[in-house]
Amino acid sequence: QVQLVESGGGLVQAGGSLRLSCVGSGRTFSRNTIGWFRQAPGKEREFVAGSGGIAGNTYYGDPVKGRFTISRDNAKNTAVYYCAAANVVGAPRDVYEYDYWGQGTQVTVSS
Repeated sequence: QVQLVESGGGLVQAGGSLRLSCVGSGRTFSRNTIGWFRQAPGKEREFVAGSGGIAGNTYYGDPVKGRFTISRDNAKNTAVYYCAAANVVGAPRDVYEYDYWGQGTQVTVSS
């Protein structure tokens, strides 16, 4: 079975940056597509970015345009960020397509 652990969250000033890490283990981990999601209080969990699949390159969701973090909305950027692994290929973007989840790491943006 796959186990995932996120780290690197914390408090950051608006305009600053944080580096988030995802460490995975398991016999089939290298075959999985890896994705990042975020979830703010009262909001849907949304796809941020992923890597793997047939192409093996990185792809992005609505919150970013090829880089973190494009949004100026601190309420959206302040969220729990999750690392996830999917057994399917083809650039999965939906929560239901992912089979394994980490516990999440909290990111808080302040001004």
